Amino acid sequence: MRVLIADDHDLLRDTLVAFLGAEDGIEMGSAASFEEACERIESDAPYNLVLLDYKMPGMNGLDGLETALGMKGGQRVALISGEASREIAEKALEMGAAGFVPKTLPAKSLVNAVRFMAMGEKYAPIDFMTAPDPEEAHPLAKTLTRRELEVLEGLSAGKSNKEIARDLDLTEPTIKLHMKTLYRKLKVNNRTQAAIVAHDAGLF
Repeated sequence: MRVLIADDHDLLRDTLVAFLGAEDGIEMGSAASFEEACERIESDAPYNLVLLDYKMPGMNGLDGLETALGMKGGQRVALISGEASREIAEKALEMGAAGFVPKTLPAKSLVNAVRFMAMGEKYAPIDFMTAPDPEEAHPLAKTLTRRELEVLEGLSAGKSNKEIARDLDLTEPTIKLHMKTLYRKLKVNNRTQAAIVAHDAGLF
């Protein structure tokens, strides 16, 4: 069994490679960008599974998935992501992805999911795929844009503006602008109050 892990997050990539590489009968390949992943797909022996990070450099979201799926006459490709929505996961599966793996899964579950997909099965965690979207969970969410909801989720998790900016691939000034809009829409004055409103509304 051959598996290619493509992710620009060094720790996650190295953890998966170490876990899977320790298993009997599994050969591992790794890449830190979509371009590097494509080069390996073209030049290496065929992989049983190619696992692509949804947000890594060069990926361009589902465009990268479509490209990878069509390379070398087609192979099994799955997405891994720390922030993609259920809608993205559903679209990926509709396009023919072998599965969708949230980075919130414990390491052992991640490894099991990869093995499962590499053996020819489809994978997507039931709790993630059946959880209600924030827009459906509470009327308050309907007043916020998806980006504002993402910022609010980061805020509710206790992340700093810098951490939220990094997670969403935005600048800190942009996050601050979203914060101001959030405070106005939620009728609050600070981060703590915003987090309390989000929690009470059951958004996260």
